Amino acid sequence: MDKVLEQTSSVILRGGRPDDALKCGTILYQGFRDIAEQHGFVPDLPSAEYGVQMLTEILANPAVYSVVAETEDGRVIGSNFLWEGDTIAGIGPITVDPAAQNKSVGRRLMEHVLQRTREKRFAGVRLLQAAYHNRSLCLYAKLGFDVREPLANLQGQALGLKIPSRTVRPVTETDLTACNQLCDRIHGHDRAGELKGAVERGTATLVEYDGRVSGYATEIGFLGHAVGENNEDLKALIGAAPEFTGSGFYLPTRNGDLFRWCLNHGLRVTQTATLMSLGLYNEPSGAFLSSVLY
Repeated sequence: MDKVLEQTSSVILRGGRPDDALKCGTILYQGFRDIAEQHGFVPDLPSAEYGVQMLTEILANPAVYSVVAETEDGRVIGSNFLWEGDTIAGIGPITVDPAAQNKSVGRRLMEHVLQRTREKRFAGVRLLQAAYHNRSLCLYAKLGFDVREPLANLQGQALGLKIPSRTVRPVTETDLTACNQLCDRIHGHDRAGELKGAVERGTATLVEYDGRVSGYATEIGFLGHAVGENNEDLKALIGAAPEFTGSGFYLPTRNGDLFRWCLNHGLRVTQTATLMSLGLYNEPSGAFLSSVLY
């Protein structure tokens, strides 16, 4: 029997398991589709099958804690995930069956993973919030999250550009220390777990300038993050990307120079989002791109 984590008279929270991928992945697609279409936006996920595949991978990831909400009769109505592989935890995706929304299920899923971050003593926790979704913005603010960055989700054709004096190449195991030190200088913490996973998948790239590592990206896209000493480093990484995976990459719109550069090179904004944090947060001291987590 699955371990019951929490229970009220109507909803049970339990740990996720691999065979939840079909039901939770379908709800993931339906939930994101419904809220996006209500506001006139294209859904983040192209199909239910895509959602199922995404959750199949997440539920199999040992660095991700999962929680599933179901009714007393065993009907799955939602899920949430806490990414625990680094100093800063990331939350998401959180979704609730459209038929079960506005009944505090989402709040309970969020409160549960936040309690786990306290028990595990994470320095901080972060998430991305769809800027058009007012209810989630208010919920996260009530739970203690602060707004940190307005973001634009950018998509388009690969640019195939090179930036003068910058060389882009794949990240190898021997580059990990330099990349992690760079991230720590910019954010005050590294993302070593995510970077190592990207190197193993073969998606991580770095940029060199004047004989040193001046930026890296786990990938340029939905699940990837990037850091650079300055905008030229990120331009090199974006320009060299073979594609912008998923719905595209998240760029802080306060970075006007980089934002304009992307727009002037034909990239388009598909939606906007908000980076929110609870706990440790340092104003970045360089340029960066957020993943869908933070």
